[in-house]
Amino acid sequence: MTNQAVADLIARSNRLGSDPKNTNYAGGNTSAKGAGTDPVTGEPVELLWVKGSGGDLGTLTEAGLAVLRLDRLRDLVRVYPGVERDDEMVAAFDHCLFGLGGPDGGRGAAPSIDTAMHGLVDAAHVDHLHPDSGIAIATAADGEDLTKRIFGDRVVWVPWRRPGFRLGLDIAEIKANSPRAVGCVLGGHGITAWGDTAEESERNSLWIIDTAAAYLAEHGDPEPFGAVVPGYEPLPEAERRARAAALAPAIRGLASHDKPQVGHFTDVEAVLDFLSREKLRPLAALGTSCPDHFLRTKVKPLVLDLPASATVEEGIARLKELHERYRADYRAYYDAYATEDSPAIRGADPAIVLVPGVGMFSFGKDKRTARVAGEFYVNAINVMRGAEAVSTYAPISDEEKFRIEYWALEEAKLRRMPKPGTHATRVALVTGAASGIGKAVATRLAAEGACVVVADLDLEKARAVAAGLGGADVAIGVRANVTDAAQVRAAIDEAVLAFGGLDLVVNNAGLSLSKPLLSTTEADWDLQHDVMAKGSFLVSKAAARVLVEQGLGGDIVYISSKNSVFAGPNNIAYSAAKADQAHQVRLLAAELGEHGVRVNGVNPDGVVRGSGIFASGWGADRAKTYGIAEEDLGAFYAGRTILKREVLPEHVANAVYVLTGPELRHTTGLHVPVDAGVAAAFLR
Repeated sequence: MTNQAVADLIARSNRLGSDPKNTNYAGGNTSAKGAGTDPVTGEPVELLWVKGSGGDLGTLTEAGLAVLRLDRLRDLVRVYPGVERDDEMVAAFDHCLFGLGGPDGGRGAAPSIDTAMHGLVDAAHVDHLHPDSGIAIATAADGEDLTKRIFGDRVVWVPWRRPGFRLGLDIAEIKANSPRAVGCVLGGHGITAWGDTAEESERNSLWIIDTAAAYLAEHGDPEPFGAVVPGYEPLPEAERRARAAALAPAIRGLASHDKPQVGHFTDVEAVLDFLSREKLRPLAALGTSCPDHFLRTKVKPLVLDLPASATVEEGIARLKELHERYRADYRAYYDAYATEDSPAIRGADPAIVLVPGVGMFSFGKDKRTARVAGEFYVNAINVMRGAEAVSTYAPISDEEKFRIEYWALEEAKLRRMPKPGTHATRVALVTGAASGIGKAVATRLAAEGACVVVADLDLEKARAVAAGLGGADVAIGVRANVTDAAQVRAAIDEAVLAFGGLDLVVNNAGLSLSKPLLSTTEADWDLQHDVMAKGSFLVSKAAARVLVEQGLGGDIVYISSKNSVFAGPNNIAYSAAKADQAHQVRLLAAELGEHGVRVNGVNPDGVVRGSGIFASGWGADRAKTYGIAEEDLGAFYAGRTILKREVLPEHVANAVYVLTGPELRHTTGLHVPVDAGVAAAFLR
């Protein structure tokens, strides 16, 4: 980074974007103007660096900037065809790019719809942000009067206008005609501020945000959402989260009616308080206002209209009724405002579901999208609270929301998104996943787009594996002793609270003791059967409840063994437990098929390297049985196979990927050998 204007812009953006009071995730944009050098002529050229489409201020880097020639951008004013053809100007921005737009003329981010706002305003630095306090003023029924009362002539009110070239011209005119002004409140939307330096622009932005917040705190009604409704108070935390886990699968199933979704659960104080108040339903029905909000939350949430005392069964039954109504209302909204040029309806399911006494469920195409949708609705709650505290909340109209939601430019942005992985939207729980085969399976599924719950006896190792897969938006680590039904249920509850539900379970937890019949104790027998036979049963049973309630189908995979069909020496307890697992596959495939749940197995053999079982003494025992050194065991197993190849944990993970991927959706009850070819273990 050689340009000081760019360095200052990145630093300012990161500071502003890292504080949620200033703007929401990926919300708003910032810019700087400065000098560059034309690589063709060697002459100086004035440039605009502006956050590109879809970027996040808090994590913005130089690669996330669009870079444009300022003279060409401002020349667009002469050819601007009018507000009716505003969208055409976004394509025109491409003709203003400096080189390909990126750092040093390299490929950069695509210019956003707000580029005109930054380029046309006569200030070296411009910030456009979506702070809760600012949007509260912007969505108040008397927002214009409030703006004058709070800021005087230092901040100017701009009536709602869809983002675009015309809005940029409006703000440029305000800057030119209001010498004392440091920014604007954009009706229904957010704020814009400017300055001659990066420091001045940031200072002005923060002054607007903090001044608005101070006014709301000093002059606002302390209970803007009305009184608490008896019966709608938050449940105690443990009861609340248990209720959320019980409701989550059914709610995810409803939210995934049109296409599968990943979920997120939130029970922060701001949400629980809103859900307990008398204005909950009328305010929720008005929907959100800021475009960044409703693009992620949909125009309005689905609200359960039952008290916290309602049973889980009553709640689910009512949610199903309300879901049908919600879908009909959304379809009516689409039909009311769609034109022949509008993109097709993207789905009529809610992105936000509010359950009084419990919390908020939010949904999206992946965990981050679902989490961010929930964060945006918390922002919307804060906005409604502020607006109601000093005025009346008055969001933009549904017609204007539709124009944003089904904007051709928004559709183009969606089409630019990378193609999702084969396991995108799928939530997988893998037992014994802190090492060996389980870790390899978890790693492969995460790489293919799945959200993964890494379950293991060793919680710290499970969390370490999850962190290595990409953090909480990709994977979580949980403790699970699969022999304990309560721990199994708790692990699955954690899964549904983290990701909304469950789609794929891999029964991998296991251990082995290599002993001949006369040396095998009852304790040896019980331990191996408890972990593998009983453990798989407990996990499958708890998971099946979720899979059936969701109604989305799913997969259960058993990591069994070649020993489930092969009679080897000195191995009775282990092999019998594996044979039990193998038959569970057949039994559950037959039973769960009517719910769209596929049950399959993988039969590995000789997985020595990276295996937790072999490292715990099993390898030494097997080597002794075969009369070889332990370090030669992998080669020994490979040498006795048809293919003469050693089997690694990743090879087992490959089989799980194929069995649970799109290619074998019509396959259930199958056992796939991953043993490099052991003729004695061929399935018959």
